[in-house]
Amino acid sequence: MISKLSKSTSTKEFIYDALNDCRRKTLKLFDELDEMTFCHQYHPDFSPVGWHLGHIAYTESLWLLEHSAGLKCLFPQYRKLFAADGLPKSERVKLPNLAETRDYLQTVREKVLEYLEVVDIEPQERLWRFLIQHESQHCEILSYVLALSKIRKGAEGKFFSPLLPAPCPVSSSYSALSTPMVMIPAGEFEMGNNSLDALDNESLCHRVYLDTYWIDSYPVTCRQYREFMAAGGYENSEWWSDAGWQWLQKEQVTQPLYWQSDHSYDDHPVCGVSWYEAEAYSRFVGKRLPTEAEWEKAASWDAQAQRRRTYPWGEEMPSLKYCNCDRLIGQTTPVSNYPEGQSPYGLLDTLGNVWEWTASWFTPYQGFQSYPYVGYSQVYFDNKHRVLKGGSWATRPWVARCSFRNWYYPYVRQVFTGFRCATSVN
Repeated sequence: MISKLSKSTSTKEFIYDALNDCRRKTLKLFDELDEMTFCHQYHPDFSPVGWHLGHIAYTESLWLLEHSAGLKCLFPQYRKLFAADGLPKSERVKLPNLAETRDYLQTVREKVLEYLEVVDIEPQERLWRFLIQHESQHCEILSYVLALSKIRKGAEGKFFSPLLPAPCPVSSSYSALSTPMVMIPAGEFEMGNNSLDALDNESLCHRVYLDTYWIDSYPVTCRQYREFMAAGGYENSEWWSDAGWQWLQKEQVTQPLYWQSDHSYDDHPVCGVSWYEAEAYSRFVGKRLPTEAEWEKAASWDAQAQRRRTYPWGEEMPSLKYCNCDRLIGQTTPVSNYPEGQSPYGLLDTLGNVWEWTASWFTPYQGFQSYPYVGYSQVYFDNKHRVLKGGSWATRPWVARCSFRNWYYPYVRQVFTGFRCATSVN
């Protein structure tokens, strides 16, 4: 066990604890899960939840046991099934049952922990941290798929979601469409991340100059978005880009995917909107979406100290003291619930609660190098994916940081996504 580890003990202790904590939280999602939910594909863009569980074991085995420790594949029968490039998502429904998959996960993990005891951790630390984050990311995707499994279609063709079990206490209220904005002065800031935790698309860290701009102090709330809906936002092409209007005519949606009609959620951030919906609302209120750089500067840059922060509040890892993440609450919360988590510029709710769309395409930073394989980020630098920032209520703390970059097609609304608006200074 960890007490027997003799080299780089503090690093190994951190990795040991993170591996086990992350796995415990992953498996908790499968408590009392039935076999049909385990193997059913609820959306063509997402694999069944059972596939994600097997893929976590496959990836850990591939990189740590095979590539690093030089062991033979423990379960060669699963190589094609659980590899990211093995089968199309639609063919990932023929899975071993939950008990067999958990046995696969446990067998791989036992070998991994044996390897952790003897490995020289320093040359491999980045890889181990990557795999903790890899599991964290797939755990959040599991949350999306489980949410989709609960959505039901009503008699009038509208979708209803029981995603939010009960209203959260509201600490304060905001009037519709009157979001206070924060002015971010012109100047340089440091964007990106060079730490061992940074994924390949987050580095290299670099300086960026931005002109003065204004940005909403908190994400757009359900109360505010309701005004857009009531004003015919989904019927009026004036607010939509050509691509957005084409998407809307095809999808025929009239509300966010995870919409809650209960006014008790008015001060929660709107959740489950596509980039096109976020863009349309921004135009409706005479604003725009912030660029990725604008979002990151407002969330992380400490102008007084002239340095970036890992988290809006500083360097202490995310917890309920600062933000809504890690499924600790299990739903969205009012945007004003975490004043201690505000950024140096005074932005609220930048980390956790809902992912936030930005205006930027997902592109590499100068000096980008793929890690640990080309397919992780590089294949998505196709000018077809928009960047999201900040994390959601389901984001694990190991991937919740200001420099973290998420990316999806602009039509995706199954992710726990919201947004905030910005304006330029004329």
